[in-house]
Amino acid sequence: MISNNPPDPTLYKMGIDVGTSGIRAVVIDFEDKIVFQTSVKMPFPDRKDTHSQQSTAVWQQSFFQLLEQCRPVLPQVGQLIVDATSSTVTLMDSQENVCCEALMYDDRRATKQANLIKNIAPANSGAHGASSTLSKVLWFQDNLPQNDYTICHQVDFINFLLTGKTNITDENNALKLGYDSVTNQWPEWLTPLLKMKLPLVVTPGTLIGRILPGLVDQFGFDADCKIYAGTTDSIAAFLASGANQTGDAVTSLGSTLAIKILSKQPIFAPEYGIYSHKLNNQWLVGGASNAGGAVLLNFFTVEKLIELLPKIDVTKPTGVNYYPILGKGERFPIADSELSTNYANRPKDSAIFLQALIEGLVEVEKLAFQRLAKLGSPKVTRIFTAGGGLQNSVWMQLRAQQLAAQITKAANIDAAFGVTRLLRN
Repeated sequence: MISNNPPDPTLYKMGIDVGTSGIRAVVIDFEDKIVFQTSVKMPFPDRKDTHSQQSTAVWQQSFFQLLEQCRPVLPQVGQLIVDATSSTVTLMDSQENVCCEALMYDDRRATKQANLIKNIAPANSGAHGASSTLSKVLWFQDNLPQNDYTICHQVDFINFLLTGKTNITDENNALKLGYDSVTNQWPEWLTPLLKMKLPLVVTPGTLIGRILPGLVDQFGFDADCKIYAGTTDSIAAFLASGANQTGDAVTSLGSTLAIKILSKQPIFAPEYGIYSHKLNNQWLVGGASNAGGAVLLNFFTVEKLIELLPKIDVTKPTGVNYYPILGKGERFPIADSELSTNYANRPKDSAIFLQALIEGLVEVEKLAFQRLAKLGSPKVTRIFTAGGGLQNSVWMQLRAQQLAAQITKAANIDAAFGVTRLLRN
């Protein structure tokens, strides 16, 4: 039995953000002062057409490498919480072994399964679309030998490594598996679709277990370190930003472009890839586009980006109309599994090509806010910016020109810091 007594105020809180290309840790004291932070890079997932997958061995290796780097502070960590990429999922068998590679957030092979869900699920479900967790799980079910499988989101896998517990997930990650956050239960239409047990769903910030003794021995954790249910990466980034008023929005540009608006009411519009996560007594309305920084890094190295950005004149639009995605398919602000972009006739001038891609990212964000407004979201007055895109001065300048709201830098851009906001003092 795990005690839920108030944590020792002399110990630290640790947040871990597991992403697509890296994993990061932030350790803070009980005055929310950062006392330690570090990160580890991960190789990008294998991608081809609509398929995107990654081995959980990569997650585990990177996670343990991260913990090794955190060793100096781990004896003082009393609370630990993890966020991870939404809709990245794998399965575990009855012996708690991972039985397949994880399908990533942008994997869209499950079109058949998405059509089945479309005909059964209500419009206000977060399970719509080929990239939803439920579509992927049904694809697993149709293509793997039948077994006693456990559904395992990316965050669930890391929590399993920490606690040894399976078949438990947080409310935010469960949304795209079909969980109903309005009624706080699995809906009746869902259970006939699945031949595997649905996980126990808990509120983000719920105590789920104590650190495994083996990790205490291996890395030097405090033996009483408690592990709490976390959330998705985009919600963690929102929590870090400083946004706290109805109508505040956060745009996070990492590998993908994620947008959230704080609202008093939820909005669900699967035809545009829009869904709502519960956050305390309010809702985070928005979605995540397949457009994002990964498109820029597909064509340019970081060093080349640094070289080209100062050469761009934002007062002179390129006139090139790119929807900056890789492969086929988009989920938000439009949901179109066939959407693709042809880059074959790219401008010869690399700076102009880069500018055109960045202009496309701004147009996607602009379209996202227009869609949300038409569907009843509150008027956006402040847009907090998070993610690696903050380093892209051209993107920031073009957004200031095109978006009808105050553009401000997030108070903190680190999802690993933001997820600690869910921990109770």
